[in-house]
Amino acid sequence: MQFEEQILISAPVEKIFALYANVNGWSSWDTDVKTSSIEGAFVSGANGTLETSKGPKAKITFTEVVPNRSFTVKSKLPLCVMCFEHELSESQGNVKVVHRVVFDGLLSPLFGRLIGHQIHKGLPNTLQGLKRAAECQS
Repeated sequence: MQFEEQILISAPVEKIFALYANVNGWSSWDTDVKTSSIEGAFVSGANGTLETSKGPKAKITFTEVVPNRSFTVKSKLPLCVMCFEHELSESQGNVKVVHRVVFDGLLSPLFGRLIGHQIHKGLPNTLQGLKRAAECQS
């Protein structure tokens, strides 16, 4: 089960990726994030934590980080893995930003219904916050 939203941002891809790489600062542009942290550098294999405004603090793993292109964060749930995928691609002088949440595993239908729809409702606000932050820095 997956949910996806996208937006066009008028800022250099490097500026947008820098906002992603500043994991401790995610709450400055994503109102759904209460706190976030990373142990070490923003690279594939790094671990961290994420606490949303409506949920408990969770351990996260940065499973793939491709500078100025994408990153994926994985969090384990009972009999389910939740992945947040973030993709950047240049499009007609702007950057197309895609945020996707994917639930995989035996209980993915359950978690998709329990928390997936709530996350999906918040994605447009998250993308708008990222847009404001990136375009303000340009």
